[in-house]
Amino acid sequence: MNEEQRLASQQAINSKSSSANTEKDYSKYFQSTYTAPSLKDAKKRGKEEIQYHKDFNIDEQFMGMGTGRKFLIRTYGCQMNEHDTEVMAGIFLQLGYEPTENVEEANVILMNTCAIRENAENRVFGELGHLKPLKLKNPDLLIGVCGCMSQEEAVVKKILKTYNQVDMIFGTHNIHRLPEILNEAYLSKEMVIEVWSKEGDVIENLPKVRKGNTKAWVNIMYGCDKFCTYCIVPYTRGKERSRLPEDIIQEVRSLASQGYQEITLLGQNVNAYGKDFENRQYRLSHLMDDLRKIDIPRIRFTTSHPRDFDDALIDVLAQKGNLVEHIHLPVQSGSSDMLKIMARKYTRESYLELVRKIRAKMPDVALTTDIIVGFPNETEEQFEETLSLYKEVGFEMAYTYIYSARAGTPAAKMQDNVPLEVKKDRLQRLNAVVNEYCGKALKKYDGEIVEVLVEGESKRNPDVLAGYTRKNKLVNFKAPKEVTGKLAKVKVTEAKTWSLSGELVEVIASEEVKV
Repeated sequence: MNEEQRLASQQAINSKSSSANTEKDYSKYFQSTYTAPSLKDAKKRGKEEIQYHKDFNIDEQFMGMGTGRKFLIRTYGCQMNEHDTEVMAGIFLQLGYEPTENVEEANVILMNTCAIRENAENRVFGELGHLKPLKLKNPDLLIGVCGCMSQEEAVVKKILKTYNQVDMIFGTHNIHRLPEILNEAYLSKEMVIEVWSKEGDVIENLPKVRKGNTKAWVNIMYGCDKFCTYCIVPYTRGKERSRLPEDIIQEVRSLASQGYQEITLLGQNVNAYGKDFENRQYRLSHLMDDLRKIDIPRIRFTTSHPRDFDDALIDVLAQKGNLVEHIHLPVQSGSSDMLKIMARKYTRESYLELVRKIRAKMPDVALTTDIIVGFPNETEEQFEETLSLYKEVGFEMAYTYIYSARAGTPAAKMQDNVPLEVKKDRLQRLNAVVNEYCGKALKKYDGEIVEVLVEGESKRNPDVLAGYTRKNKLVNFKAPKEVTGKLAKVKVTEAKTWSLSGELVEVIASEEVKV
C-alpha cells in the first residue's frame, strides 16, 4: 500500500459513515473480503507441512487505527475460546483501542462463539438480535462474529440471510489477521467474511491480555483429528498441530517469572501433543517432564482423550511436584456399543483398564469426566451401563449433556430417535449420581487442611474469598483481600455438594512451594 492509499485508508476509517462518497471514491484501492467456510475442505486431513510463523507483528499502516475507539469481546464456550479472546484483546490494544464492558460506548463488538452445542449457538443469535437496535442507533459500530460458529457453512448462510447488522465474520484460523479484517470492515460496504477452511498453521508471539495475574492458559496444540461422530470441533479447529516445545517452555518460564501460580496447558485433544512432529520423538509426557522442573507451583492440562493417554504420561504425572493430581478424562458413555457409534475408538473395558493403571500409580488422583445422554439409538440398558461405569470409576465430578445434533457431523445423519422426555429423564438420573459422588468426594475433606490458590472474591459474597485446591475443589473462606493471588492453607469446616467452606490457617510463603 503506497502513501496515497494509506492516507485514503485512514480517512475512510475515520469517517466511514459521514459520507457514502468516501467509500466510493477509494473503492479502487480495496477489494471486499469474502472467503466463506467449506465443510468439505474442513474435513480434509492432508500431509501438508505445518507452517510455523515466529514473528507476528502488526503492519505499521494499521497502528493507531483504534485511537479514540473502544472494543468489547463476548466469549462463549471452552478455554480455547477464552485464550483466543486474550489474543484478540492484545491485538486491539496494540492497535490503540481501549477495552470496555459497556455496549453503549463500544465501537467494535465481537462475539467469540462456540459451536459445540445448539443452545450455545442460539444464545449468540439471540444476542445478535439484541444488538440490532444499537447498530441502528450507531451506524459506526462494527459488529463481528468469530470463533467456531464462524467455521460452519450453515451459520454463515444464516447470518447473511437474517443478521445484516453484522459487519464481519472470521474464523479460528485467522484471528491474527484481525487488523486487516477491521480495516476492511471500516472501508467496505459489504459484510466482510474471511473464514479459512484449511488445516491450519501455528502463529507465535501473538500479544495477549491475560485475565488476572494468578492463573494463565498456555496453548500447546490446536485442532483435533479424532472425528467423533457427534463433534464439530475437527471441522471448526482444523487438524492436530503442535507448538514447538521450546516455545511452550519459554512461555511458561516467562509466566513463572511474572509470578503466575498456575498454568493450564490447552488443546482440543491435549495429550495428542507431539504426534504430528516428523523429526523428533517428543510427546506430552516429555513436555510435562520438562515443565515439572520450572519453578511454578501448579501445572495442569485439559482436555485429554483416553486413546492418547499413554503409560509414559502416567509415570510423569505420578511424580507430582507441581503436576497436580487431577485428570479430566472424558468417557462420554459407559456402553461399548455407544462408544463404537460415537467413534471414540475405545471400549468400556479399555477405559476401565486405563483408570486402573492411573490409580495404580496415582492412588489419590481426582478423576472427572464428560458424559452425553440420549445419543441416537441409546437404549435404557446402555444408559444404565453409563451409570454403573460412573459408580465403578468413582468420578468426583462430571459435565453432563443431552445429545445435540451438529449439522455436518456423521451423527446428524442418524435418526435422533430418543424422545426428549427420555433424554431429560436420563440426564436428571445421571446428575443425581454425579451430585451424590461429588458430595462423597468433598466429604472426605471435612476437618482437613488443604492448599488453596486464592483467586478473589466469591461470586456470591464479596466478603468471602474463593479459590481451588490442586484437585480443583472450590473452597470459600474469609480472609483479607491481600491474600488474593497467593497460596494459602485452609481448614475445611463444611463440605457441601459442590464446594467446601473453611477458615484461613496461614498464607504459604513462596519458598515453601518451590519445586
